[in-house]
Amino acid sequence: MEHLRTKIRHVPDFPKPGILFYDITTLLRDAAGLRQTIDGLSEPFRGKQIDLVVGIESRGFILGCAIADRLGAGFVPVRKPGKLPASTIQQSYELEYGSDTLEIHEDAIRAGQKVLIVDDLLATGGTARAALDLVSQTGGEVVGLAFLVELEFLNGRAKLGNAPLFVGLKYSS
Repeated sequence: MEHLRTKIRHVPDFPKPGILFYDITTLLRDAAGLRQTIDGLSEPFRGKQIDLVVGIESRGFILGCAIADRLGAGFVPVRKPGKLPASTIQQSYELEYGSDTLEIHEDAIRAGQKVLIVDDLLATGGTARAALDLVSQTGGEVVGLAFLVELEFLNGRAKLGNAPLFVGLKYSS
């Protein structure tokens, strides 16, 4: 997946000064790049009998739905508060530049279902940890996590414990 690195735009000082934003919309608009991204993120989880892919708002929806389709799995969105219509459970977490909360429908995952969590970026690990905790609260079994990009210098991986992790592109600085 290393060749996809050139298709990601870097936007300095977004969403606030001092943050370098990795914009994957430039990768998503490239048909071949999008296909290679979905293939690359799906491949490590083929044959693992994944029941559900959990996608984290919002770019995790884009990648997660396509990965779910490739794996023959269903899709579950994890969203910001107030966006899901039925009863939810919540988990708060810290970001690189603040704090936030995620929600999942209470009945989205049945106990014992095998789950893959997908997002575009692993930074400080707070968002991914919150998603792991939400899946755990529903009784789901996390088979792994998949990210297109990891910002290694933020050490977000440390918050994820022993969960199997696949990352397409790593940035060390």
